[in-house]
Amino acid sequence: MGLKRLDKLIALNCNVSRKDARKLIKDAAVTVNSRVVLRAEELVDADVDDIDVKGYNFTAKEHIYIMLNKPQGVISATADPKKKTVIDIIPDELKRRSLFPAGRLDRDTTGLLIITDDGAFAHRIMSPAHHVYKTYQTALSYSIDENDIKKLEDGITLGDGTECLPAKVKPFVFNGLPGAEIKIREGKYHQVKRMFHALGNNVEQLRRIQIGSLKLDTSLAEGECRELTAEELELVFTDED
Repeated sequence: MGLKRLDKLIALNCNVSRKDARKLIKDAAVTVNSRVVLRAEELVDADVDDIDVKGYNFTAKEHIYIMLNKPQGVISATADPKKKTVIDIIPDELKRRSLFPAGRLDRDTTGLLIITDDGAFAHRIMSPAHHVYKTYQTALSYSIDENDIKKLEDGITLGDGTECLPAKVKPFVFNGLPGAEIKIREGKYHQVKRMFHALGNNVEQLRRIQIGSLKLDTSLAEGECRELTAEELELVFTDED
């Protein structure tokens, strides 16, 4: 991780402001290698130094990556004055001040969403140039046929003339309803819904189950989350196909 200011590390890893971090240091609530430190600007290496903050579970990480099984009715945003956001449902022990969703799922879409504070990581997931496929399962008004699949896999044109990159598609039964499993590597507004609408079909339900080769942990109920492991992070940027 390298040397970083002590107050910055505390702010990042204890979900407090820099001002509050400096107060903790001033109040002698912080020790480094069992030594009380009173200088906010002291440089420490969280990979080497043993840092303890009284009243907080300090586990130093440069960034945090959280797998969330997003429920319906929650928006993919950091804050909203009227609507509940995905950040609102992250438990306090995982929260940091700079968390945001790496991409977005529509309010009524459920499933896999990664919450992080790593901007470069999020950009890599969201940029089509990095070819990170996202896999969705849909319930549709009508079953799809081979002609529908070919149009989607060739790269369908949406109603407003927007051209989509080729998708990977196969029929899927969604809770007893006709549907499809579709893999795309873009994130256009309401893209999956608009792709099927261009076929004269409608998406009745939608959930994301996979990013790259990282699959949603089926033990997570909707609204639950956990940290990703280092091995799981590597799966995000690989594709099982």
